[in-house]
Amino acid sequence: MLDTSLVADSLRRCALFAHAGDDALRALADGMRSRQFRRGEVVFHEGDAGDSLQVVTSGSVKIVLSSRGGEEAIIATLHPGEFFGELALLDGAPRSTTATAIEPTETLSLSRDAFLELLRRDPQIVEALLVSLAEVVRRLTGHVEELHFVDLPGRLAKLIARLGREQSPQGSGRVELTWPYTQSDLAAMVGGTRQSVNRVLSDLVEEGLLTTERDRLVIHDLAALERRGDR
Repeated sequence: MLDTSLVADSLRRCALFAHAGDDALRALADGMRSRQFRRGEVVFHEGDAGDSLQVVTSGSVKIVLSSRGGEEAIIATLHPGEFFGELALLDGAPRSTTATAIEPTETLSLSRDAFLELLRRDPQIVEALLVSLAEVVRRLTGHVEELHFVDLPGRLAKLIARLGREQSPQGSGRVELTWPYTQSDLAAMVGGTRQSVNRVLSDLVEEGLLTTERDRLVIHDLAALERRGDR
C-alpha cells in the first residue's frame, strides 16, 4: 500500500500539481499507484492505448520515436518531478511515442478517467498543463532548429551543457552529472550515429571540457562548454 504522505511529497515536485494544498495532494495520492521499471524496460509502446498519466518520482525516462528500420530519435528525457503520457489522454488517440526507463525508475500512475476529472474541476491544472504543452512545442522547435542549423559537435555540446545547466542553473564552472546515457542514447538525442558521437565526445574530452566515467560525466567548465556549442 502506498504511503500517502510520501506520494504527496513526490507530487508536490511536479509542476502540474504544484499549486495544490496538502489535503488535495493526499486525496490525489489515494487514486494513484506506484510502478517500478528496470533499466531499459518499456513504460509504454507507440500504438498502445493512452490509459494513464505518469509522474517520474525517481530515475529517468526517455521518450522515443522509432523508424521502421529500428532507428531511434529521443525527443525528450524526463527526470523526477516531470510527467508524461498526457497527449493520448487528451485526444484518446493511441500513444505516439515509446517511453523507456533509462535507469531503474519509479513512476506514479494516474488513470485517464481520474486525470480528465481533475481537468474538469481544477482550472489551475488546466493552466499548468497548457504551460507544459507550450514548453514541449518550444523544445521540439529548438531541436528541429539545431538539427538543421548546428553541426554535430555543436549539438552534442549544447545537449550536455543543457543537462549541466539543469543541475546547476547559476553555475559556470565544474558540474558533475550522474550519467545513465549510452552512446546510442546520445546519438538518438542529437541525430548522429553512435560512431560519430563517440568521436565528438572524445574530442570534447581532449579539449579538456569533459571527463567521462562509467556512471558519471564531469563538465570542467560549463560556461566554456556552452560557448563551444554556440560556435
